[in-house]
Amino acid sequence: MALLSAALLTVWFLMCIGVQSQYKSNNKCIYQGDEDTYTFYQQGDVVLGGLFPLHFSPISSISSFRTKPKPTKYKFFTPRALRWMQTMIFAVREINQRQDLLPNLSLGYHIKDSGDDIPVSVKRSLLLVNGQPEKGSGQSCEDTQKEPSPVIVGEASSGISMAVLRSLGSFKIPLVSYFASCSCLSNKREFPAFMRTMPSDLFQIKALVKLVHYFQWTWVGVIGVDTDYARFAIQLFLKESENLHICPAYVQLYPVALTQNAAEELVKILKYSSATVIISFTVDSYLHSILKECRRQNVTHLQWIASEAWATSKALWDDFGDLLIGTLGFAIRRADIPQLGSYLRRVSDSVAQKSHFISEFWEETFHCRLNGSLNTHVHGEEPQNWPLCNGSESLDDVYTPYLDVSQLRVSYNVYKAVYLIAHALHDMSTCEPGKGPFQNGTCGSLYPILPWQLLYYMKRAHFTTFGEEVRFDENSDPIASYDLMNWQRGSDGSFQLVRVGFYDASLEDDKDLVINEPVIMWHRGEKAPDSLCSQSCLPGSRKARQKGKPVCCFDCIPCAEGEISNQTDSIDCLTCSKETWPNQAQDQCIPKTLEFLSFQEPLGIILWAFSAFGACVALAVIGVFIVYMKTPVIRGNNIELSFLLLLFLCACFLISLTFIGKPTDRLCQIRYPAFGISFTLCISCILAKTVVVLMAFRATLPGSNVMKWFGPAKQISSVILCTFVQALICIIWLTTNPPFASYNTKFLSSTMTVECAVGSETGFWCVLGYIGFLASLCFLLAFLARKLPDNFNEAKFITFSMLIFFVVWITFIPVYVSSRGKYMVAVHVFAILTSAFGLLLCIFAPKCYIVLLKPERNDKKHMMKK
Repeated sequence: MALLSAALLTVWFLMCIGVQSQYKSNNKCIYQGDEDTYTFYQQGDVVLGGLFPLHFSPISSISSFRTKPKPTKYKFFTPRALRWMQTMIFAVREINQRQDLLPNLSLGYHIKDSGDDIPVSVKRSLLLVNGQPEKGSGQSCEDTQKEPSPVIVGEASSGISMAVLRSLGSFKIPLVSYFASCSCLSNKREFPAFMRTMPSDLFQIKALVKLVHYFQWTWVGVIGVDTDYARFAIQLFLKESENLHICPAYVQLYPVALTQNAAEELVKILKYSSATVIISFTVDSYLHSILKECRRQNVTHLQWIASEAWATSKALWDDFGDLLIGTLGFAIRRADIPQLGSYLRRVSDSVAQKSHFISEFWEETFHCRLNGSLNTHVHGEEPQNWPLCNGSESLDDVYTPYLDVSQLRVSYNVYKAVYLIAHALHDMSTCEPGKGPFQNGTCGSLYPILPWQLLYYMKRAHFTTFGEEVRFDENSDPIASYDLMNWQRGSDGSFQLVRVGFYDASLEDDKDLVINEPVIMWHRGEKAPDSLCSQSCLPGSRKARQKGKPVCCFDCIPCAEGEISNQTDSIDCLTCSKETWPNQAQDQCIPKTLEFLSFQEPLGIILWAFSAFGACVALAVIGVFIVYMKTPVIRGNNIELSFLLLLFLCACFLISLTFIGKPTDRLCQIRYPAFGISFTLCISCILAKTVVVLMAFRATLPGSNVMKWFGPAKQISSVILCTFVQALICIIWLTTNPPFASYNTKFLSSTMTVECAVGSETGFWCVLGYIGFLASLCFLLAFLARKLPDNFNEAKFITFSMLIFFVVWITFIPVYVSSRGKYMVAVHVFAILTSAFGLLLCIFAPKCYIVLLKPERNDKKHMMKK
């Protein structure tokens, strides 16, 4: 870059000194340098300069300077650029014929070929702004010189435009480009005199990034020719795409003069990359060698995305249509310019023998030589072997981009550039003295025109052409608007550019890109191809970035238990709320299934069946006792307490039913106190029976009157007193922190347990502790009475029942604490039923056995037997 800048400065210095360097000898003016006769020129009050890349790809040569250096030769001629030149001429002539625009000024033009080459472009731009003597004139320079141009329409290339601006910018001479799109040219500090009718690449890049994002292509290849245009465009694309998580699979800049080896290496990268979408920032002429190598290596699977520089290039289709079918690209806005087509045909037919440019076009189109042709030194292919043109050639028989006015996009930009200058000149010419924008209200000078004043008016120009409003922002860039074009093959195999959408930067951010997807013809298949480093992570999983790779390369990790992701390519999984749980696909949270010990499930059925059976057995025993109430076995075992105990045991069996079913606050507040009080009643009765048995034998001692303190009323009172203590504990519990129904969501499960929370842990364990205290006391007394006469004594049965009671409830505590959900309730019910059955069977089964099966032992004599 430093060497290039030095070379440009050298060229600029030499031009400034030598282009119009003159010395006077015998009143003759001698022009230093070759007269440039390859030009379109027309005199006018204001002569507009023009630079167009009619030729490109200069053939390099080293001169010995022993002879006069030969003019530069080029490999290619561009009919399309000739159309751009003629469009400028057409616009100038159209303006000159109008009475409402510049009625008192005539416009001229001075148009040159830039050769798409920096040294040539700088030289010829200086010729345009300095003027040029007529060829072979011996008169004074002032009388023979072509008029200097205060403004230049050009250049097509961003890099060449920058080089020209660095030469002319110091003089504030405006350069209006019709095709230079590099965003770097919007820098007004570096290029204050630059304007353009071509939108900045900044907008094109935004459109391209949105296009890629729209089709969910996150892994794309990016290539470009090594020019300022491509470098800045790729830099912008990478910056913008990062915001939407689009990653480049590769970024390759290739030289303008691409060698075969370099082309092979580049195409190998394209071939073996997993990216199927490739974005190319280049012009059509530099893609030929790459596409040719793609065909040789059979790389035919790529979906091409074209930058605006080649988005409408029919020349590429003619040779590589099979590779480029389905190409998408943004093209600048087109317009139909009335009468331009007929003008181009008329000009090409009438001046083929008079204009070097037109004659060369004629020869290139028909591959024949015109008489007196001077074009043999311009083109790289010497046409000496071509036959002479015989006059039968007709443009109707051939296709040429020069006459193709179906896609007037760059030509329309040239047209707008000319009208921009015309409107600025018109505003200058209609300025009223004293109301001008300059110092002391002065207006812009028309004789001579000062470029910096013209630039001021150009920046503020605002006009309408073909229904389009043309205005410029603070960077002198037009408001961007692009058509999204799709390369399609017609039914006859012809090339068709189909508009499938548009991008308008003046619209809101979410409405600026519109795509008509059903109209698009894809390179392969009926739908948009996939271009991904990693397949998208479906809902129910999350992305985990692969180490050392871009963010677009990732693994899909299933969400953990209790988490979901409801979007494709989720970065994180979301934790479900306590009341919800992931569905099987883990893409949404659904309400948890309520879990409780119900009457309908097998476990619940078994428990309530045993509960009902236990209650029925207790009632059956009561019935037996009623029937055989007068027998010695029944009468000799404290019948009042036995009936109470049987009733309370029946209550214990039935109270276990309150533990089955969906808990509610009211049910929970009944469940635990009822359980505590019912068992307290049972144990109190057993305790009273044990005390009575023990005291009964002590009452047989001489002089003992103990039994008067243990009559039936006293026994019932003792039961009530023991139960009152338990009732008091339950009342305190219910009034301070009562049990309540709760939804247990502590455990990661698809179910939510509905259970009775005890409220006060102290109250719960006090109830159990008091029952345990009474049972321990009962066991101790029964143990002391175990050796009393067997036939009358039931203490040993009470002892055994208490042992069962203790085993059940001691086992219950660790099992209960370690259980979860409905199984905790089932353990509680099982403990109630087991302990109740233990009391019922141990205390009453022996009596029922004697009464029902051994009636001969149910007499007083047998009962009194030791």
